[in-house]
Amino acid sequence: MAKPELVISAPEILFASFFTPAHRRRLSQRFSWQRTGAKSMVALKRQLGGAKALITTWDSPGFGDDLLAIAPHLRVIAHCGGEVKSRFRGSLLDRLTITTAPEPMARATAELGAALVLYCGRNLDWYRAQLRQPGSEIYSSVHNHGTPEFLVGGQFGMIGFGRIGRTIVDFLRSFGLGWRVYDPYAVRSLASDYPVQFSSLQSVLKSSRILVLTAALTDETRGLLNRKNLSRLRDGSTVINIARGGLVDLDSLTGEVRSGRLRCAIDVSDPLEPLPAKHPLRRLPGAIVTPHMGGGSLNARHEMADDLIDDLERFFAGMPVKNRVTTAMLARMT
Repeated sequence: MAKPELVISAPEILFASFFTPAHRRRLSQRFSWQRTGAKSMVALKRQLGGAKALITTWDSPGFGDDLLAIAPHLRVIAHCGGEVKSRFRGSLLDRLTITTAPEPMARATAELGAALVLYCGRNLDWYRAQLRQPGSEIYSSVHNHGTPEFLVGGQFGMIGFGRIGRTIVDFLRSFGLGWRVYDPYAVRSLASDYPVQFSSLQSVLKSSRILVLTAALTDETRGLLNRKNLSRLRDGSTVINIARGGLVDLDSLTGEVRSGRLRCAIDVSDPLEPLPAKHPLRRLPGAIVTPHMGGGSLNARHEMADDLIDDLERFFAGMPVKNRVTTAMLARMT
């Protein structure tokens, strides 16, 4: 039987970061595949004519119902990336099987989130800054007065309690942390399995020394941490954003950090990303900025490739895929 035709939409460099030589051999055993770096539907048209399967990445173009006319034999799309809602529009989710690989990316993002909780919870960036100053007063201060920061048994806050948020809490269980969480859609029975208390947004903001953002970006959550809500955070609190930049009013956050009232650790920013080289948050005391690295580890990318190939093989063997995206899921997805 002829192998299904598969098109992979990815520039060579990005493709190589996901698909190792072993992955490519596996693809060749099951599919007749080709890769294209084309970034427009016009350029893709020639490759997609006979394709039954398509692998996309975050460098692929967005697709709407016109894809079905260009690729009349297409039956399944496997997406390497976290963003789905704006990438596949129209009736594609109803007419095609679209699958993703959420677990590896969520785990890698949660790992960064946990690292930032630990780093910020002990205020290590401030102590590192003191050691860049002339003199050694910080040594005598710590010796005589101790440090006020602590983690074990602390109470922290979180907005969003999906896959990433739950994994962060799991990673940090041994520290005995308590979490106050705002997520109106989370199943409340999760509180019996995780050390969390579901609360109102205002309650979470007012009680959080460390506030971790893990929510999806939707019409409801866009700009959630605006000037007013940021002002509800206690003086000295830290905002950690490993989710989507659009959750936070960047100008208001910058103003709070510049004033010294709040600190932040952000892996994402909106509307400016990359954050410009001269942006204040890239040099202000109290600000940690990382280059959108949360879910981007090579290990996570290779695991994503494993999961996507698994689902493509399952699909063409007539079995249900494991990570199908449905229309009903979109309301809570980025």
